[in-house]
Amino acid sequence: MAIEHVEPGTVPLAAIPGGVVELRDARSGSSRQVQLHPFQIGQTQITWAIWSALSSDAQPPDSLMNTPAHPVTWLDAVRWCNRASSAAGFDPAYRLRDREVIWDVSSNGFRLPTEAEWEWACRAGTRTPAYGALADIAWTVADDVTGPQEVARKAANGFGLFDMIGNVWEWCWDYADTARYGDYRSLRGGGWADPEWSCRASVRRGSAPDAVLEDVGFRVARGPVGEAHDDAAQGWSAEGDRRRADVRGPLPMGWTPLSG
Repeated sequence: MAIEHVEPGTVPLAAIPGGVVELRDARSGSSRQVQLHPFQIGQTQITWAIWSALSSDAQPPDSLMNTPAHPVTWLDAVRWCNRASSAAGFDPAYRLRDREVIWDVSSNGFRLPTEAEWEWACRAGTRTPAYGALADIAWTVADDVTGPQEVARKAANGFGLFDMIGNVWEWCWDYADTARYGDYRSLRGGGWADPEWSCRASVRRGSAPDAVLEDVGFRVARGPVGEAHDDAAQGWSAEGDRRRADVRGPLPMGWTPLSG
């Protein structure tokens, strides 16, 4: 499957069916099953061409316009999602106040996928570590490239999504671990410089929402998945974030639980 030419600023989306995905947490050794509503997700990572249509930042050379926009912070990604929603006539998904971001799960606007949405979309019905041989589907350290490559040059998964593994890591909505890493947000998918063990559907990484990381970009999701004022959707819940951050007793070295 190939991506047809799209105008700058247009986000090509794929319809993802609902279903059940199992998420594992390596630190706690736990797993949970998440029931997902249908949603839409970008067929590719957001490219410089799509990003630049709604950003006043300096324009990259034409030769890079079909590569993933990077480095992009988590906060920049959610701000871009709101701009894209407004430009398309959708309701913005986020309310922002400094570093605080509130997701309106009833919004029809662009947003970051939850981790459950991301993994379900990545696996596309498969149960193996990757949805195909890495050489066929992903840009990784084995390709010996020096940066992100043009999107959609390797094979898509069963949902018609490209580069879900490799090329650049992708921001998700969820906190990485509110007990250990405070307000760090989750990253999925692996990047062009990562080895095989780091390029799997289940691998997760986290970083600060304002961190500038050369191998990080994002893809968007879209679609209402709850009622207005709900604080839970698609495997995420605010109550769960608070519960995991409620660490009693002495803290292990380096842990910084989320406060507030």
